[in-house]
Amino acid sequence: MEEQTIVLIVGAGPAGLATAAFLAQLSIPYVIIERENCSASLWQNRAYDRLKLHLAKEFCELPHMPYPADAPTYIPKDQFVKYLDSYIERFDIQPKYNTAIESCTHDEGKDCWISLACDVMTSVVVRYKSKFLVVASGENSAANIPVIPGLHDFTREAIHSSLYKSGAAYSGKNALVVGCGNSGMEIAYDLASHGANTSIVVRSPVHVMTKEIIRLGMTLVQHTPVNIVDDLLVRMSNFVLGDLSRHGIVKPKACILLLKEKTGRSAVIDVGIVGLIKKGIIKVHGNISKINGNVVEFEDKKESSFDVIVFATGYKSMANARLKNGESMLNNDGLPKKEFPNHWKGANGLYCAGLARRGLAGIAIDAKNIANDILSTYNTHRFEMN
Repeated sequence: MEEQTIVLIVGAGPAGLATAAFLAQLSIPYVIIERENCSASLWQNRAYDRLKLHLAKEFCELPHMPYPADAPTYIPKDQFVKYLDSYIERFDIQPKYNTAIESCTHDEGKDCWISLACDVMTSVVVRYKSKFLVVASGENSAANIPVIPGLHDFTREAIHSSLYKSGAAYSGKNALVVGCGNSGMEIAYDLASHGANTSIVVRSPVHVMTKEIIRLGMTLVQHTPVNIVDDLLVRMSNFVLGDLSRHGIVKPKACILLLKEKTGRSAVIDVGIVGLIKKGIIKVHGNISKINGNVVEFEDKKESSFDVIVFATGYKSMANARLKNGESMLNNDGLPKKEFPNHWKGANGLYCAGLARRGLAGIAIDAKNIANDILSTYNTHRFEMN
């Protein structure tokens, strides 16, 4: 089978949906494909039950559709999924689900992209010809679990955070969370709240903030230099949360918003875990050196036995796994070569959306830039792909 379109969007997560909405408003034909059986599969299938958006709703809207006036400030997972469903309906986005990309190659002779995609239900392969290709498959494509000596011989349960739903099943058990980002900290809090004997591995320096402080900072930085705002945020967090270094949590040298701007690393939002750490209810450990049976040895030579290890160690981008001729835009890790805000455009009509580690606000910027850039070419040329 063969289909032709002006734009092929790969991925029906928030980045792909936002790009589709912009293109629809500009009357530019497109096809959007998604390998999973639903949109935003990370939110629908791979998120824990208590998850909420960590930023206030005004920083987490997709283009052209605000949240309802009565929506809570911090949107719960299920409500965010409903918001995305409404977004799809409002802009008449029709993703082709269960469609997995096998390869994307630029045909220099015909100046178009040839993409082979397989229907995972029927095994039928469709050949798409498009003038433009938008990679919107996300930076959270494949679970990342670090290599640890002895992990394969761990005799109890070891899972990635994408498979974790609730701490209810782990009451009374010894649980270890590896990773101190927002997911790791919140999962550790959830486990402890359900009665698990919880420990967390903090492998690197991290800023911990309250959601109110971060909201204030993101509001101020729109009108105030980032270094001034960062200094205020650090002072406020020190006053509210105190010195956490005595509990094994060290701040990075770079400040909060500047660190996010340069590396994409976000501050961790305290959902209550700081209080549990200070009380000794949740124990903090350094890196793991090895695992022997169900016993974990840490770098300080301390040992503890665990019934479950949850790896909240993030994801890998698979954006370039099937993409040929994408070297103008993506590096070997499947992330943009260029820094924000110039990362979204490659050569020969190739674009990426949602890979800059800028959250939903960054997705909206990417989608707008991509659609406007395509429009500028679309208005001056008529494409014939024979």
